[in-house]
Amino acid sequence: MLQPNDINILAKKGISKVQFEEQLACFTQGFPYLQIKKAADLNEGILAISETEKEQYISTWENYVATDKKIIKFVPASGAASRMFKDLFEFIDADYEIPTSNFEQQFFTEITRFAFYDSLNKACVKKTSKQVKELLENKQYKTIIKVLLEESGLNYGNLPKGLLQFHKYNSSRTPLEEHLVEGALYAQSNGKVILHFTVSPEHRALFEQLVEDVVSNYEQAFNVRFNITFSEQKTATDTIAANDKNEPFRENGALVFRPGGHGALIENLNELEGDIIFIKNIDNVVPDKYKESTVENKKLIAGILVATQQKTFDYLKTLEDDTITDSMLNEIFLFCNNTLNIQQANFSSYSRKEKIDYLSIKLHRPIRVCGMVKNEGEPGGGPYLVKEKDGSVAPQILESSQINTADPTEKELMQSATHFNPVDLVCSIKDYRGNKFNLPQYVDKQTGFISIKSKNGKVLKALELPGLWNGAMSNWNTIFVEVPIATFNPVKTVNDLLRKEHQG
Repeated sequence: MLQPNDINILAKKGISKVQFEEQLACFTQGFPYLQIKKAADLNEGILAISETEKEQYISTWENYVATDKKIIKFVPASGAASRMFKDLFEFIDADYEIPTSNFEQQFFTEITRFAFYDSLNKACVKKTSKQVKELLENKQYKTIIKVLLEESGLNYGNLPKGLLQFHKYNSSRTPLEEHLVEGALYAQSNGKVILHFTVSPEHRALFEQLVEDVVSNYEQAFNVRFNITFSEQKTATDTIAANDKNEPFRENGALVFRPGGHGALIENLNELEGDIIFIKNIDNVVPDKYKESTVENKKLIAGILVATQQKTFDYLKTLEDDTITDSMLNEIFLFCNNTLNIQQANFSSYSRKEKIDYLSIKLHRPIRVCGMVKNEGEPGGGPYLVKEKDGSVAPQILESSQINTADPTEKELMQSATHFNPVDLVCSIKDYRGNKFNLPQYVDKQTGFISIKSKNGKVLKALELPGLWNGAMSNWNTIFVEVPIATFNPVKTVNDLLRKEHQG
């Protein structure tokens, strides 16, 4: 199946022949569905924190960062924002000239409210010698959109979200800048703020230039020093595409590879040396006016992580003591059951050695605390209690593709979910001896996904790696915490920037 030139391509990408064959086999074998015990809720699986507890956990976090700890804010920022402007691209190609849909009409009616309006106005003057107001009066709507989206104008149709003007102050801020501000407010330790952005190769220079232009202003404003780094998704995490016969998809005889999805970023995360790492999507940011809830709840989940980590480390050290009592073994088991929601019905029948081995394995893992918001119809993965291969039950974030919706019982469980995952994570990636976990070892490779696409009129099957916050972290210890919906403000379409949460 492999041709001589294929070997060279694999070598160039850093993909072994074994990896290639494993990927190709996925198209034939598919991926098994996970077995759900139930959707996690406030009765079981999701913590609801009282105001008193919140104050205690925030204090725990603030005491932690007062020590010399390395805190990192990790922000996936790859890819162009073209989907954000999908409706506007469609308007350009439409056979009508006047805004017709509610979306189109809202965009033009409220255009002055966008943070990028002044830049758009200047670009229109430069390109057409007319301001936006004049173009609107002359019904040149498509001209305005072209200036906004195309390379000869602002090029917003090809830039990543992180570089777009999202929020208006005296000037404006991009999401990248909002993440700098957030980092200063909840992720600094001893005046140092570390941020890491994953970016596309073609956009990296633009990110670096923006940082160079603005970082000193934010350092002065918040009296901190920023350490900002970037990485790109590794070509070794690309996946082979297949045709409708599950054979390698070729174009002009050459193998076709595709990026493996955000799950590939577990490799980027694995290269970071940090004690605690926050993870949050690039577009989930708000102006300063609305940051209080975000900052408070980030400190909350970080405090819960620190408290859980300390308890876990203490128990792991205790498990190494040959004189550990049966009473202590039971206490550690209850911690796994009640705090980590790891359930094992057969534990009481285990021998003493089996109990120690079981608890040691379950506790010696990376830890994450995940904020969960009430399900109000937004898309996203959800929190579930899932049956594991060893007979235990543990918390997992699942996407709908991992659930057998053809099974009425499984579908009902999915539909009963009260909360969903807004990608609001804080992670511990070092063990109790201070050594860094090798994160790829904790990926469940059986949680990938195959999507059907087309290329040049032919069926193309794309293989996505286990997602970063679901399959790539399947074997982490996980705690779900309810956080307010106010902490979740993604920008899926350009008109989302008109919502009050994005208007400063």
